[in-house]
Amino acid sequence: MFEIYEKMVNEAIAAQKADVETIKKNRGGNFKVTDTKAYLDVVNKMGVADGQSKSVIDLHVDSVNAHYSTLSNLTDTVRPEDDPFVEHYQTPAVLEILYEEDETFKKSTDKFIEAIGKSEALIGKEVVRRYGGFYGPTCVVDFALIPGSTSNIVNQILKGVDIPLKHKQALLSAKSWGMNTSYGIGETFAKQVESGATLTKAIENEIDMIKRIYESPIDAQTELMNAAGHESFDVNKYMLNYKKKMEKTVKNAVDDGVHYGNIVTVPAYCVGDISHHIAQSTYNMCKDDMIMAVIEATTAVMESTLKKAIPSFKSEYQPLSLATGSSACAVEYILELDGFNAPMIVSLLTERFHNYVQLYADRGAAAELHNCDFMDMIYRGWNYLDKARRMKNGSGEPLEPNVAGFKVDLEPLNQNEVLMNPQRYAYPACAISVRFSSLMRLADYPCLLTSEPVTATMMTNIIAMHKESPASPARVCKDCASASLVDFRHDYCQWKEAV
Repeated sequence: MFEIYEKMVNEAIAAQKADVETIKKNRGGNFKVTDTKAYLDVVNKMGVADGQSKSVIDLHVDSVNAHYSTLSNLTDTVRPEDDPFVEHYQTPAVLEILYEEDETFKKSTDKFIEAIGKSEALIGKEVVRRYGGFYGPTCVVDFALIPGSTSNIVNQILKGVDIPLKHKQALLSAKSWGMNTSYGIGETFAKQVESGATLTKAIENEIDMIKRIYESPIDAQTELMNAAGHESFDVNKYMLNYKKKMEKTVKNAVDDGVHYGNIVTVPAYCVGDISHHIAQSTYNMCKDDMIMAVIEATTAVMESTLKKAIPSFKSEYQPLSLATGSSACAVEYILELDGFNAPMIVSLLTERFHNYVQLYADRGAAAELHNCDFMDMIYRGWNYLDKARRMKNGSGEPLEPNVAGFKVDLEPLNQNEVLMNPQRYAYPACAISVRFSSLMRLADYPCLLTSEPVTATMMTNIIAMHKESPASPARVCKDCASASLVDFRHDYCQWKEAV
C-alpha cells in the first residue's frame, strides 16, 4: 500500500503547488485561461495504481481536459463575477448522459421530481428557516448533510421515495459534492418574498425551480446563469460541448460498475482550479503579500507533514485526514500569532451573520458558505492546537499538534519571512492585527487552505479503490464550528439519516 499513499500525496501536493506557483507568478496581473495549463499538466500525470479503477481516474482526468479545452475555445479569460460557477457545469451534463443511458435511472429521477412537488410543507419550512437565518451560518451547498444545506433537504425528500437505493444515493450525490446547477435551495423563495410575492406563490415557484434542475439540468443551469448576468462565455455551448466530450468516459464508468453517485461527482470537483482557484479574483486577492504568504506557508506545512508520514500510513483515508488536519492547524496557528483563536472568530462571524441577514434579506443563498468552511477549519485546528499546548506546557519544546496519530510540522510557518515580519505591512510599532486581517480576507475564500485541489485529488484516488460505494455526501458528523460553540442546531442534521 506504500505506493498508493505515496501516489496520493505526490499527486495532491503537485496539484496544490501548480495552483500556488501559478498564482504567485501572475498575482496582480490579468488572468488568461491558458495560465491554468500548469494544473492541467499535473492532472495529466495522474496514474492508476494496483487496486484502483482506471474508469474512475479517467472521470477526473478526462473531465479536466474537457473543461480546459472547451473553456479555452469559448473565451480567453473569465471575469471574477463568473468564475465561481465554472465547476457547476459538469454534473448537469453528466446527469443527462445517465438519463439517456439508463432508462431506469431516468424513471427514478421522475419519481423523485414528483415527490418534490408533493413536499410543499417540508420545502416551505426549510426555505423559511434559511431565509430567516434560523440555522445560523450554514453552507447551502455543503458536501455533508448539515442543517439548511441543499443535501439535507434533498435527503429528507428522498427518504420517502420508492426507488432503488443506489438511485437515491446518486441523486443525493448530484446535489452535494456533485454540483447539479448553481442553485441553492431557498434562493427563489427569498428573492420573490422580497420582491412582494405572497408566501404561497414564493413557495410554489421555489418548488418549480427545484424540480427544474432535475428535469432539464443543462437548460436550468443556462437559465440560472442568464438570470445572474453571466458574460464571460456561452454556458449552454460549454455544457453541450463538455457533454459530448465526456459521453464515452461516463459510459465506460457505467460499464465498469462505478456507482452513479461517484460518476456524477468526480468530474465536477476536480475542474475548479481552471478559472476559479486560478482566476482573476485570486490574482486580485493575492496581490497582498501577507495573503500570499498564508497560502504558501500553509501549503508547505501540508507538504512537509504528509511526506514525513507516508511510511506510517495504514489506510487510504489517513492521508486525506492528515492533509486537511495539518492545514487546519497551520491556519489556526497563524491566527493565534496575533492573539486570536477559533472560538473568538466563530463567535464574531456567527454574530455578524445574524446582522447580515437583517441587512440583506435577499442575500444570495451561498453568501456565508465559505465563512462556514473557514470556521470549521480553524475550529478543527484549534482542537488540535489546544491539546498540543497543554502537552507542551512550560517545557519550551516546539509545538507539535497531533492529527490521527501523526505529528504536524509547523516549522514552515516560523520560517516564512513575510508571516514572521508583520511590522513590514502596517504601522511597525502597532502591527498586531496584520495576519488576522489577512485571514479575514481568506475567510471569504479559503479554497487553497482547506484545500480543494488536495481534497479533490485524494478523494478521486480513494474512490478509485472503492468504486461501488458512493463517496458523497460525507456521512459523518461534520463537527460544525458554529453548532459546536454558538448555535443549537444538531437536532436538524441528517448525517445519520443519509440514504
